[in-house]
Amino acid sequence: MTKNSELLARRERAVPRGVATAYPVFAARAENAELWDLEGRRFVDFAGGIAVLNTGHRHPKVIAAVEKQLALYTHTAFQVIPYEPYIAVAERLNALAPFKGPAKTILFTTGAEATENAVKIARAATGRSAVIAFAGGFHGRTMMTMALTGKTLPYKKKFGPMPAEVYHLPFPVAAHGTSVADSLKALDFLFKADVEPSRVAAIMIEPVQGEGGFYEAPTELLVALRKICDEHGILLVADEVQTGFARTGKMFGIEHSGVEPDMITVAKSLAGGFPLSGVIGRADIMDAAEPGGLGGTYAGSPIACAAALAVLDVIAEEKLIDRANAMGARIKAKLETIATRNDIVPITGIRGYGAMIGFDIVKGHGAYEPDADATKRVTNAALDEGLILLSCGVYSNAIRILVPLTAPDAIVDEGMGKLEKALAAARS
Repeated sequence: MTKNSELLARRERAVPRGVATAYPVFAARAENAELWDLEGRRFVDFAGGIAVLNTGHRHPKVIAAVEKQLALYTHTAFQVIPYEPYIAVAERLNALAPFKGPAKTILFTTGAEATENAVKIARAATGRSAVIAFAGGFHGRTMMTMALTGKTLPYKKKFGPMPAEVYHLPFPVAAHGTSVADSLKALDFLFKADVEPSRVAAIMIEPVQGEGGFYEAPTELLVALRKICDEHGILLVADEVQTGFARTGKMFGIEHSGVEPDMITVAKSLAGGFPLSGVIGRADIMDAAEPGGLGGTYAGSPIACAAALAVLDVIAEEKLIDRANAMGARIKAKLETIATRNDIVPITGIRGYGAMIGFDIVKGHGAYEPDADATKRVTNAALDEGLILLSCGVYSNAIRILVPLTAPDAIVDEGMGKLEKALAAARS
């Protein structure tokens, strides 16, 4: 039997250190919200492949759809010989678009690719070049999306200079001392000091920041941005790569605000673990690029499209939007109880729509002083307990919970028990 340590040594020899790995365990198999490593050890999965597995590992309907497609064809390149699954996915997503009026969808492979192309489409539609994003936001690791990402370490270190015409605003988080008024004041200052509104193609925002700490974009902010965009002819783009497909208790996170974006980017849980992403936008905007200006060799893979159609069926048939809300309430109730204990590392700021739950680890009660070291101890202790858990946040002190929405209550409760033990173990 190959051991984790043996494969880790091979990984270190063969793979550059720039692609980090959170834990020194290697997957052997997985089902729904459970994973087993090479040595046979079982883990409850609260990471879900970083929000990719809303329908769980290897959902039977997804696997069946992929197997059926594999028997037909695996690739033609949609730009050469098109195929029905691509069009079917676009039709399904257009019908789900969180805005009124006709929609169109283009498919890609990764979240960064979708975000990069959203910028291209916005520039083509407006004839403008500048893009505004938010501090703490994460939009990808390609050059443009890295520039949009509002966090220098580790995403921008050694990779400069960044593409021009990308600007950042502070993201409103009360615990960090930033209000909606502060963000809007910064935007007004930006328009006066650095870039006139008539040169801005788009404002991009995550309805809930992922890497930034699972902080929700306040409805007040989104309403104000929509008004500003309408006033100046700027497109509002919602990055739904992590928030999409029932995770927040809505199909898309932006729906909690009632604000309608002009485009949204999607990926991660769209295809149940198969690489697929897309941009959904108002039809007139999406048609702005010239033929051949958009696309990609593997964009909209027929295998991934088959998986996506099955995922959308599962979300509807298994009522995963309702399940996300029920699961999130269960998790938050448990966290509120855990937070009253005096023998764990202090936690605060329990938050999140649906089952996109986060909380912060701090140095003490009563004041917000982030504790990144304790957070690292918690995630390591969780692994020891048999729980895969991820941290995030501007100060690296947030814990995020992304358990598959298909996980039964017994598995969710087991995972929360392991998390509670990890919070206690990290205190000692």
